[in-house]
Amino acid sequence: MSTNQTPTILPPAVAPARLRDSWVALAGLAAVFLFEMLDNSILTVALPTIGRDLHASTTALQWVTGAYSVVFGGLMLALGALADRLGRRRVMLVGLVLLGLSSLATAFVQTPAELIGVRVAMGVAAAMTTPGSMALAFRLFTGDDLRVRAITLISTVGLVGLAIGPTVGGFVLAVAPWQVLLLVNVPIAALAFIGVRGGIARDDASELHRVPVDLVGAMLGTATIVLALVSPTLFVDLGAGSWEPWVAAGAAAVAGGLFVIRQRRAAHPLLDLKLVALPLVSSGLAYKAATGLATAGLGYLVTLQLQLDWGWTPGFASLGMLPQVIVLVLGGPLTNRFVARVGLGRAAWSSSAVVVLGLAVFTILGQRGYVFVALALVLMAAGMRVNGVVAGTNVLKGLPENRTSIGAALVDTASEVTSATGIAVTGTILAAVFAGSIATAHWSVAQHAQFGDAVTLAGTVLTVAAAALVGWAIVQARGAAVAH
Repeated sequence: MSTNQTPTILPPAVAPARLRDSWVALAGLAAVFLFEMLDNSILTVALPTIGRDLHASTTALQWVTGAYSVVFGGLMLALGALADRLGRRRVMLVGLVLLGLSSLATAFVQTPAELIGVRVAMGVAAAMTTPGSMALAFRLFTGDDLRVRAITLISTVGLVGLAIGPTVGGFVLAVAPWQVLLLVNVPIAALAFIGVRGGIARDDASELHRVPVDLVGAMLGTATIVLALVSPTLFVDLGAGSWEPWVAAGAAAVAGGLFVIRQRRAAHPLLDLKLVALPLVSSGLAYKAATGLATAGLGYLVTLQLQLDWGWTPGFASLGMLPQVIVLVLGGPLTNRFVARVGLGRAAWSSSAVVVLGLAVFTILGQRGYVFVALALVLMAAGMRVNGVVAGTNVLKGLPENRTSIGAALVDTASEVTSATGIAVTGTILAAVFAGSIATAHWSVAQHAQFGDAVTLAGTVLTVAAAALVGWAIVQARGAAVAH
């Protein structure tokens, strides 16, 4: 059968020599990542319309997006471990079917509770599919160059979705009901299913992880992550003076401690902590965590500054974010060249450092004019563009082949948790420093000054924390280099 006529499914032992040899598989995996990036960004635009149509409260609207994120983040480790045992391709295909069906159910939603239920199902589907996209792309190729190029290609498709999501959503809402924004996931899921099923060979039984799933560890790990994602939201919504955020944060710490104890004592742990402690793995996760912390804090602060402090309209503020969008969308080829030139190790630490530098520039100079805001956004986007590829690749390189799915889940979890933490730290400091409601239409002179003080304090705290993570990761990565 000629490869010019139909794609050939390659056996696991035969690694493609070029990206084009696996274009069917890459198209499917790119569609998976497109769903992850496009989903929340396109839905956010529709929240006011959804609120009016379903008569939803502010809290219900918050959970329309929050339920997806919490379920997605909470189940990634457990479902990643399951994929390593049952088969990455198999779990992804089941997840894509669930994604298509749950998205289709949007057409029949009539209440906020029903929509939240749909979003929960979509969060489960995302946890089954998204980590697998990186794991399967990594395993398609044997050389670092092709792996980086493949993951860069996949991430570029997703970042295009992230960039155009709000604009596309606005145009769709002008001519169609809001349900269309979620129904678009149906053809995306179908495309992904066809690409993964037709372009990736069946799971090789010899490459699967055979030990039993640690159910107790899975429950403790899920509880830890869910509580860690919920507590920052409570801090932002209720403030540090309320007891609920502190209880949630304390419960997350207790569950996390129990999870570590369980993993050390279990005969077959869900997550082998010795593997996580490997220098290449721990450094990659720390780089990813530092990037998540800095980018979430910077994005949140810039949005508030442009619209609330400087009084820009939402449309004008979206134009103000264009430097970030341009770098994220067009930076793919430059990412490949940079990584090929300096290597994965240097690319990982330097890209993380550039993200932290972007936050530092905004913290120190951002209130002096838009040019410094634009510079901060460019630095952040450039660093994130590279880091999103190389940090995950390093983590997967450091793990055994039968643990790649849970490795990819760890990368995504590190990013999800630290992003939530970055927003929580920023929101808590704003609540403590800023007097009155931050959403007030016209601020007093004192409130503008308070906002500036809050930006400086929050930016400094996040910059120091992210820089500390990068510094620790550099030390760990050097340990990996010495070991080799």
